[in-house]
Amino acid sequence: MREIVIKENEEGQRVDRFLKKYLNKSSLSFLYKMIRKKNIKVNNKRVEKNYILSKDDKIQLYLSEDTIEKFMEKKEIFHLKRDFKIVYEDDNILIVSKPDNLLIHEDKSESKNTLVNQVLSYLHEKGDYNPDSEKTFVPACVNRLDRNTSGLVIIAKKYESLKNLNVMMRNKDSIEKYYITIVKGSIVGKKELKGYLVKNERNNKTTFTNKKVNGAKEIHTKYSVIRTNKNYSLVQVKLITGRSHQIRLHLSSNNTPIIGDRKYGDKKINEEFNKKYKLKNQFLHAYKIGVTHTVGSLKYLEGKEFIGELPSKLKKIEKSLF
Repeated sequence: MREIVIKENEEGQRVDRFLKKYLNKSSLSFLYKMIRKKNIKVNNKRVEKNYILSKDDKIQLYLSEDTIEKFMEKKEIFHLKRDFKIVYEDDNILIVSKPDNLLIHEDKSESKNTLVNQVLSYLHEKGDYNPDSEKTFVPACVNRLDRNTSGLVIIAKKYESLKNLNVMMRNKDSIEKYYITIVKGSIVGKKELKGYLVKNERNNKTTFTNKKVNGAKEIHTKYSVIRTNKNYSLVQVKLITGRSHQIRLHLSSNNTPIIGDRKYGDKKINEEFNKKYKLKNQFLHAYKIGVTHTVGSLKYLEGKEFIGELPSKLKKIEKSLF
């Protein structure tokens, strides 16, 4: 028999969901059967699968050690060079500035050197995360950036912080996200863009439409011009909705494509900037996060603003153009 004592990072979740993380190679049907047959108890009592765990609850697993070990897949910590910059950190959250050409999560092209794994390596080294004691919680990013978009990413260091941040992210007015970009064309003032994104799963291509069609997702973007010349404009963009490729596609549909954007941009301009500045991807940087409304343990963050400076390569282009 193995006994698990529920800690701060594990309370507040259903027992079946906790067990699926703890015994992550097992099936839910197996776990339900063990709960039903009283091979898994909480505080030495039979519970339902939707029982909500509290701190200091004790889960008894009346299973052999071989069975338990067979169903447990341990999180591997890779010791990686840190490519991100730390913008803010406390006991609950970490805000970093991600460079371009770095995936947040692994995919088919990269399974090791990702932002998440670099962050876990950093937190492990400083003693803030230990996979041997944290059996079900892993620090997690709560916002996403494309591989070739640089800028601010928020990481929850505790389970309670993750729950609160997810609530705040779902509320469009709680966390404001701002980007800096340079677009083709001389434009002035402010503008609000609305429309829909349609993704074709067959060719993995996303298109823009002004009409709501089957499978379309609404997008809402605001921008204001910071500087302009006869050919280009430096623009601040505020995301209202947060769809994949939203800014790039929305600005392209506005006839103001982002320079360097190989998917939705101007091919001739991209070639010029690649030749002159070695810009191989979109000039898009998530530079500011504003916290306007908070919940739970993150109340102290209300009203705070976090800034991530432009990377030197993008700063050089901005200075050259304006």
